[in-house]
Amino acid sequence: MFFKNLQKFFFITTISALALLVYLWYQDYSFIKNPLNKNIQQQIKTKQQELKYLAYTKLQIKRDFPLIISDQMSAKRFGMTIYDRKGQIKIYLNKKRFQENSQYMITHVLPHEYAHAIMFELKDFSKVNSGHTRRWQNICRKLNGKKCDRFVDNEDILIEKTNPFK
Repeated sequence: MFFKNLQKFFFITTISALALLVYLWYQDYSFIKNPLNKNIQQQIKTKQQELKYLAYTKLQIKRDFPLIISDQMSAKRFGMTIYDRKGQIKIYLNKKRFQENSQYMITHVLPHEYAHAIMFELKDFSKVNSGHTRRWQNICRKLNGKKCDRFVDNEDILIEKTNPFK
């Protein structure tokens, strides 16, 4: 009797785990094949407008910087800002990272990259500290950047992902 119950338990556990794996695979597949959901897209637009307003009121810079959500970036990168030979400044955010923590991408990474875009607009191409100079930090703070450190703090992401109270 005990052996039969044990077999049932393992069978149910195996089927449940398999169902969970299929569900998680489907979620990943759906995320990869579809654009970001409308709610996240709206949050990005709202944050962009806020950053544009802050750039104008605090730094007297009035410029639109194109924002591209890319699924072609390395998984290590959260975002990057490009100044091309034509003088165009573009901000790229890594779509894959939105799956981990969309709020971090919007509240931390977007202001970080916007600060780089403003530095490019000011023709400051400093390579000191990989472009994260004191001037850049001050701009980032004026844009209400949550953390104007040099790079992403992976601990912040981990803490946010495991926060049961969010």
